[in-house]
Amino acid sequence: MSATIQRDRQIPGLIADSDRDEPTPDVIEGIRARFPTETEYDRMLTRKMQRRAREGYRSFDLDLLTAALENMLRDVLPSSRFEVRNARWLTGGASKIQMGFTLRYDDSVAGEVTENLVLRMEPPESLNATSRMREFEVINALAGTVPVPTVRWVDEDGRWFPEPALVYTWVHGSAKPSRAQSRIAGIGINFGPELREVLAPQFVDLLARIHTFDVTAAKLDHYEKPAVAGTESALWQLNRARRVWEEDRGEDLPLLDVAAGWLEDNLPVLDRVSLVHGDYRGGNFLFDEDTGSVTAILDWERSFLGDRHRDLAWATLYPFGHPSEDGSAFLATGLLPTAVFFEMYEQASGLTVDPDKLTFYRILNEYQSVVTALGSAYRVSKLGKTHQDVLLTGLEATGYLMAHQLGQDLEEVL
Repeated sequence: MSATIQRDRQIPGLIADSDRDEPTPDVIEGIRARFPTETEYDRMLTRKMQRRAREGYRSFDLDLLTAALENMLRDVLPSSRFEVRNARWLTGGASKIQMGFTLRYDDSVAGEVTENLVLRMEPPESLNATSRMREFEVINALAGTVPVPTVRWVDEDGRWFPEPALVYTWVHGSAKPSRAQSRIAGIGINFGPELREVLAPQFVDLLARIHTFDVTAAKLDHYEKPAVAGTESALWQLNRARRVWEEDRGEDLPLLDVAAGWLEDNLPVLDRVSLVHGDYRGGNFLFDEDTGSVTAILDWERSFLGDRHRDLAWATLYPFGHPSEDGSAFLATGLLPTAVFFEMYEQASGLTVDPDKLTFYRILNEYQSVVTALGSAYRVSKLGKTHQDVLLTGLEATGYLMAHQLGQDLEEVL
């Protein structure tokens, strides 16, 4: 281990808190150098810090977004004859501004076309600094493999909209049963026994399809492929989380220094490059409540190429599940016992589940969850950068719960 890494571990923070609110170019470059990660994630995080000192959130009323949408449509549609109707806000999600609308336009081949669409746009600073181009590419690539919306257009750098945005088709379905209590960002959804029986096999099968998808044949230009038989994939994910903590946090948390040290010392070797969803759990798929059929997998913003165990460990995190009615088992993402989940996954995918890699990625996922809740949610709310300040402030409470779980899991491995 290098002396630099040892020194970093002894110093919880190397920049002043004021530098996080108004980072200079030198501060930004220093953090980038300490925590190298994938090119596209580096670009998104750098953009976040370069824009941090700008004005905070302002109300993007429907008229403003509709006008921006119409400007884009004049450039991308084959005909200037179109109409945007029924513009409305969409609820749900902790990080993006979402507007539903109906578009009618003339097509030279199909004639008059009417579509129900969704606009998904960044606030001035999101809970997750992620790439709209990645979402655009991966949803395009997976069409026909798993149920996803159809993407129409992407505004990569805010050419038409105030911030980067994506437009895709509206998909019928619910993220939770209508009788379920409201939860923050899909935490602890109880689907009930009847829906679980139908949804659980689909949940496993769709994850297996994602992880066995042929990434070499897909156009994923904004993704970076890590080397097999090395630790590069795990290090990229660790460095991204460590970088976000240094950029966003408002307190010292020695537990995270201990966790980062253990993670760096125990980076697993990648055996196969898979497409990883990055947030695969209840709340991020839609289903028809009458039939129980999954209609779409959503929220691909955190997807990457790497180790499948990242998704497997994420879906089994404590906040996303709950005990069964008889208390005999913990239900991963509220659908099925963890051991059954792994058994079904191995059968559906033909891939193995490595217990040691699960342990690593469980601890990394807990680390990342604390970073998001106590770092990013805090900083974005403090600076007034998002429309979800109340939700994000509430999300901070889950960070301490995850920190407690992280501490318990570290005690078992240290």
